[in-house]
Amino acid sequence: MEMDFVTVLFLAFFGFVAAFIDSTVGGGGLISLPALLGLGMPPYLALGTNKLAGTISSATSSFTFIRSGKYDKKMMLILFPVSLVGAYFGAKTVLFVPQELLKVLVIVMMALIFVYTLFNKRFGQDSNYKGMTRFTLGLGIPFTFLIGFYDGFFGPGTGSFFVFLMVLLFGYDFVIAAGNGRILNLASNISALFVFCVEGKVIFLTGLVMGVAMLLGASIGAKVAIKTGVRYVRPLFLIVSITLITKMIYELIFTH
Repeated sequence: MEMDFVTVLFLAFFGFVAAFIDSTVGGGGLISLPALLGLGMPPYLALGTNKLAGTISSATSSFTFIRSGKYDKKMMLILFPVSLVGAYFGAKTVLFVPQELLKVLVIVMMALIFVYTLFNKRFGQDSNYKGMTRFTLGLGIPFTFLIGFYDGFFGPGTGSFFVFLMVLLFGYDFVIAAGNGRILNLASNISALFVFCVEGKVIFLTGLVMGVAMLLGASIGAKVAIKTGVRYVRPLFLIVSITLITKMIYELIFTH
């Protein structure tokens, strides 16, 4: 791919915006992946290159949340490797499995999450975390594996799924849930990126150019989330969710 000045600006702009949003509630792939496809990149190369840029973004935002103490260390020590393994198997699977059935399932899940969050006004406003139990871990481990698998397999909305899991199952407020979600998303990005690199599905120069812009966007986005708290994160979560649903329905209906 020819890396002229216009292309660099294009990658930098969409990378920054994607990472700013992704650093809080996920959904940055809504912006960065179509941007790469818009440059004429084949789908599997776009997925792999997006994972490189996304890994830089999630590493930056994860570090910001960790430095501010807005995460649960004990929980992450348990679930980080689960997300890592799930994404590995998801990325291995995506190389030879069609994605259409998964798209329908994701639309339904995202719609349910959106409706639940919209009509539960106090959802994620306050922390109701009571500690880890056999029940929460018994559900949290397989769900983390499945979300990690999904990220390796397809990806859009992964961060939103992790945030929702953290709030609904464990009772964290939206800010701590965002911190935990970014760390788990970092695990799934690293694992999927490894597979795509081994399979030769990454254009490194393009991914690094977008990744540098994402580094800045992720750092600023995470700081804004930490500073403004739940009043910023909850509405952004709803906006990203409905945008993802709309985009995926449109693609399902009009691109075939």
